[in-house]
Amino acid sequence: QVQLVESGGGLVQAGGSLRLSCAASGHTFSSYAMGWFRQAPGKEREFVAVIRWSGDISYYADSVKGRFTISRDNAKNTVYLQMTSLKPEDTAVYLCAASANWIAISSNAYAYWGQGTQVTVSS
Repeated sequence: QVQLVESGGGLVQAGGSLRLSCAASGHTFSSYAMGWFRQAPGKEREFVAVIRWSGDISYYADSVKGRFTISRDNAKNTVYLQMTSLKPEDTAVYLCAASANWIAISSNAYAYWGQGTQVTVSS
């Protein structure tokens, strides 16, 4: 099993920044990609960003391109989501997930999920 624990969420004003972390442990398989998703009340879970454990390949949802940056620290088994220029519509529970796929944007491709961390952006 893989355990994922998110942290770094909180309350921030519109235009502000926040950095989320996802610590992974207990790997029993080779995870090729780590993704960030978010889910707001009354909305479907949506893809935010994904990064491979090796190389610099990453991909972002159109809604966050230019504002969010995903990164990783392989030695710490940790991925990060640096969020800037935050908007009220970014308010959601942010979850990290692990996938054995090369790279994926669908939640169906992710086998392991964290519990999520709340991000609230005030106007």
